[in-house]
Amino acid sequence: MVSVTIVGSGLIGRSWAVLYSRGGYRVVMYDVKAELMEQALDVIRTQLESLQQSNLLGGKKAEECFSLISTSSSLPEALDGCTVVHECVPENLALKQRVFTDLDSLVTDTTLLLSSTSCIMPSQFTETLTHRGNCVVCHPVNPPHYCPAVEVIPSPWTLPESQTRAVQVMKDIGMKPVVAKKECDGFILNRLQYAVLQEGWRLIQDGVCDAKDIDTVMTAGLGIRWSFIGPFETAHLNAPDGMRDYAERYSAGIVRVSESFGQPRPFEGPTLDQVAGYLEGEMPVEKLGEVREWRDKVLKDMAIFRQNMPERPS
Repeated sequence: MVSVTIVGSGLIGRSWAVLYSRGGYRVVMYDVKAELMEQALDVIRTQLESLQQSNLLGGKKAEECFSLISTSSSLPEALDGCTVVHECVPENLALKQRVFTDLDSLVTDTTLLLSSTSCIMPSQFTETLTHRGNCVVCHPVNPPHYCPAVEVIPSPWTLPESQTRAVQVMKDIGMKPVVAKKECDGFILNRLQYAVLQEGWRLIQDGVCDAKDIDTVMTAGLGIRWSFIGPFETAHLNAPDGMRDYAERYSAGIVRVSESFGQPRPFEGPTLDQVAGYLEGEMPVEKLGEVREWRDKVLKDMAIFRQNMPERPS
């Protein structure tokens, strides 16, 4: 049985433990605080039971998956016999550098070293490592047990076979790899997400619409389509003869509008007050926990639907 060590027992580490155990991997979770791991195990058991009830465990039982998970507060012990390490510590460059330096001194030449970082380029914390060719970013969408996309990002010195192995591991546990050919600031997901947020901010700041209107465009418009076909697939379907026809019809207009976007604008000042005020009215800060639970329930229902969704004709 393939063994994976998860370094960090926070939100993302717990989610990876669920996914790896669902995929049949033996999981050892490491953290410096034993009490955090005990809390993590309680959350993991609950998540596995919820996934089983929704038929999202690939036919497995929650207890079967949970039995594959153990914890250790000793890093050498946690790494003993593992073939994959998945780092899930907070987004702090110095911390990641320290963690990967520690891992580098303990793993073998064939150990695959993965990071869940969402925005730190892998070259920033792997350059000096002996095993730097084995390092790959696998950045998930939150919560990953309902949103299966995962960015697989190499550094300039990542060995091609290491990225190939990372892609296969992600497929093994039911994820949908997004394979980057090289690293770039923000990776892929956040660059697209930031582009939408920036243009929404600009439209609000310039008095074109309110923040609620931006959210409505997504929740009642673009987001509905993009939940099962992507923007390029949408464009391909939006012209009678596909993408080439779309480009011929709309490219000039897209370029014209894009040229008006201008420089990025900081999230501050009166516009921040306007956006935050709208959000705090819709979702008071003291009730964000309840709203996150509602969000996850809807995402679970969508995952169930997607699992039974008719296949697209090809």
